[in-house]
Amino acid sequence: HYAREMQRYADVTVVVPEVPGEPFDDSIFPYRVVRCRAVRVPVLDYCLPVPLLDPSFLREVQRIRFDVVHIHSPFPLGRLGYCLARKLRVPVAATVHSQYKQDLQRAVKSGALAGLMTRVLLRVFTQCDAFFTVNHAMARICRDEYGFPRLPEIVPNATDMRPLGGPGEKAVREFGLASDECVFLFVGRLNDLKNIFLIAKSLKIVKERTDRPFRMVFAGTGQDEGRLRRMIRRFGLGEQTVFTGNITDRTLLAALYARADLMLFPSLYDTSSLVQVEAASQGTAALYVRGAVTAESVAENVNGFLADNDPEAYAEAVLALMADPDRLREAGENARRDLYVSWKDVARTVFRRYRDLVREYRAKGSLRA
Repeated sequence: HYAREMQRYADVTVVVPEVPGEPFDDSIFPYRVVRCRAVRVPVLDYCLPVPLLDPSFLREVQRIRFDVVHIHSPFPLGRLGYCLARKLRVPVAATVHSQYKQDLQRAVKSGALAGLMTRVLLRVFTQCDAFFTVNHAMARICRDEYGFPRLPEIVPNATDMRPLGGPGEKAVREFGLASDECVFLFVGRLNDLKNIFLIAKSLKIVKERTDRPFRMVFAGTGQDEGRLRRMIRRFGLGEQTVFTGNITDRTLLAALYARADLMLFPSLYDTSSLVQVEAASQGTAALYVRGAVTAESVAENVNGFLADNDPEAYAEAVLALMADPDRLREAGENARRDLYVSWKDVARTVFRRYRDLVREYRAKGSLRA
């Protein structure tokens, strides 16, 4: 959606990996898409791009005369973008989306070693002409933990969703949601990284302490879906829980946000998830974990809610909000007012930044000459 909006101002090329075994018709997009070969990593949800093992891809991407390159990964594809920009003598920007240190610390079991590895991994970002991230909390992490020479510029995530202006009847019909139920929603990968098991443990407590009917909807799939389903059954939450799988129908997903009374998003891994902005677009507030980067832009009890990273505390917050539907509605409206951002607005702003980068880079080149 960002590339689609940026195409209004420039000739856009998006360079991404293929997904092995899942061919996609890129001709449907209004911009050029160039894909490189990728391989599946057995224990992860991701595919690993291998651009240097794809000669036809390299030939194609090197024929394009870019004016500016924007990388979103410190891994092979992002590094290739950096090298291509330097070869073409054009500016390169980078966006930091993820908490890489958390990933590395889980792998090596050492905070000090993970910190050192993160700085080495992200060196390619710090060598770019401009760098962006999604909020001020992540900007401070980039400077203080990742070794960035200065605070990155803030470019928030956004959404293509437009407010429906209704109660989400399409989702009500599709998933059999009753009008008297309090509907909780999680959207995203069903992965332990997202703290999804805190939701299940908390709702077990909620069920034990209230007679009010509720429904928990998990929209998405992931490597820990099986574990989550087993936990839900073990806690006796089967009748209160809906697993939708991946939802590709954006109208249906918008309707699901619109019908939800509260989004449960306790992730400590995400920096600024797209689903936060999507929920805000439909006037749905979220309950976060206190101290999470995702909660950085939230005004507590105004446009969102916070609870400690503990099943008991999270359950208490859910119970309090179930008992106060007016408070939920008001926070949802405030979330739409404060947190809803469109890709159209973001693209317009970043295009102006690209244009300034090109001018600054060319001016520096003239001075060096």
